[in-house]
Amino acid sequence: MDSLRAMRVFQAVVQSGSLSSAGRQLGLSAPSVTRQIQALEEELGARLFHRTSRHLSLTEAGELYHRQVEQILAQIEDAKAAVANLQAVPRGTLRVHARVLVGQLWIVPALPRFLAANPEVKVDLLLSNLAVDPVERQVDVDIRIGALADSRLIARRLATSERILCAAPSYLARHPPPRGPADVARHDCLTYRINLGRPVWRFLDPAGALTEVPVAGSFQTDSGPALLSAATAGLGLALLPDWSILEELRDGRLVRLLPGLRVSHMEFDNGIHAVYPDSRRMPTKLRSFLDFLSDHFRDRLGPPDTPPRLP
Repeated sequence: MDSLRAMRVFQAVVQSGSLSSAGRQLGLSAPSVTRQIQALEEELGARLFHRTSRHLSLTEAGELYHRQVEQILAQIEDAKAAVANLQAVPRGTLRVHARVLVGQLWIVPALPRFLAANPEVKVDLLLSNLAVDPVERQVDVDIRIGALADSRLIARRLATSERILCAAPSYLARHPPPRGPADVARHDCLTYRINLGRPVWRFLDPAGALTEVPVAGSFQTDSGPALLSAATAGLGLALLPDWSILEELRDGRLVRLLPGLRVSHMEFDNGIHAVYPDSRRMPTKLRSFLDFLSDHFRDRLGPPDTPPRLP
């Protein structure tokens, strides 16, 4: 027996004063209501109503049961209302994971505006360069850079991304800028450490021809912010995501090199995505955050499926 359904039928009978009226209210036949009450009485082991041909009244057990049922059904309605209200207004703690560089440069600076617009939301931001399973780590959304592989997740593209070969003016004052890929190998190249092998930078010309250049230098790191700082300090050439050096290119702290060539690297290609578990009902706090991020990236980089507007 469906206990909750039986409680609702019992409540309707008490409120309406008859089995037939309760049936009309619930869209049930009078015999169906009678069977529900009988099944409930059998389960409880007590009669709930005094029945005559013209009158229906609660027994002592029925009055006791009715007081409890009223509280239970009221609590259920309160719970439903609370969830509905939670869905209507962004509220609660939003757990966000992001790669360190995009988190520091794009997520953290944007949070004051998002939190001001959503005062009942709290953000728990996790930054790391490790792959995170949002379901396993109980993360609402993961901001990822590069190719996507997990088909269990939903992805929303925030921006198209390419890496840019660049260097600081102070470095270029000491070393002639490269005129082509072959010149790059003769420079001090700052590298992002992915594995223990010698790094290889790949360049594509407008015709699609690929040139692979093994590179080496005095500095390597697994930290995007550290690589950006080293490049602006003039330590050497670096490959950095276009979205990470907008201000540096605009104010001249970095200079773009070999602009006629594209840099190819599978791990970093394919842009920036917000990735989250598939769910029939997306929490309002997450929907609001995704919409906010989409606008934030679009305002500064342009539409998510087109190359960013660079200074």
